[in-house]
Amino acid sequence: MRETVRRHLGKALAGTALAAVGTAAMVAVTLPGQAGADASGGTGGGVRAAGRAGPGPDAVRPGVVERAPAEREHGTGRDPLTDDEMRRAETIAAGGRLSATARGVAGARGPQRLSVGLAEPEAGETDDPAAPRRADVTLYDYRTDTLVTSTVDLRTGKVVHTGAQQGVQPPPSRAENAEAARILIADPLGAGLAADYRDATGKRLTSPDQLQLSGGVYRAAPGAQPAVLDDCGVHRCVRLFTKVRSGPWIDTRDLVIDLSARRVAALDRR
Repeated sequence: MRETVRRHLGKALAGTALAAVGTAAMVAVTLPGQAGADASGGTGGGVRAAGRAGPGPDAVRPGVVERAPAEREHGTGRDPLTDDEMRRAETIAAGGRLSATARGVAGARGPQRLSVGLAEPEAGETDDPAAPRRADVTLYDYRTDTLVTSTVDLRTGKVVHTGAQQGVQPPPSRAENAEAARILIADPLGAGLAADYRDATGKRLTSPDQLQLSGGVYRAAPGAQPAVLDDCGVHRCVRLFTKVRSGPWIDTRDLVIDLSARRVAALDRR
């Protein structure tokens, strides 16, 4: 893999566009905090020397940060869901038969959580302060490649609506991006990523925790990819955007991770 991948370390990144120069080509970026790091002026890089007099009368005094109020267990009205409400809604939506038969992205029992959010009010409830609070929960069952959406009434603790669809692929969650990176690191096609990571850090890449990750869903396009990716769209497939933590980007956009089949393939270049 390392010999067949054309790698260009230190290539400049223009805006947000990455040049597809290899299966795992390194792209350099200006990191936040680098520009102007030594521009504080004065002797000693802006660090006050020991024994120097304190700030003058015109100096800006440190601000006072108030302690954040304790989060309530239950929200009201159109307030965002509290952590407790999100956990409760997810538990209710993922319960019953789904908890026993569904499988998550790493194969654990129960569906994979994708998102939990406050549901839109129903007709006639927009201006009603006593309207019930509901949560929309989106889950994915990797055993059947099915997207499950449920609306939970947080007051009664009951599912008031549920639906199941195949071939519908919302953006991947943080947990799915991490699992996609874990599969890629362990695959021979991840050798270029590992090599570029070592060149950038001097360390061996062994875990998704070493990378800053984002990802997008990949759908099959007839004739645009190897046949092994033809199921993407029914299967849940991801393309990753990988970055060394506090370091450069590594271009892995030519690689697709099929989370449903747990395999990696390289896109055809034509």
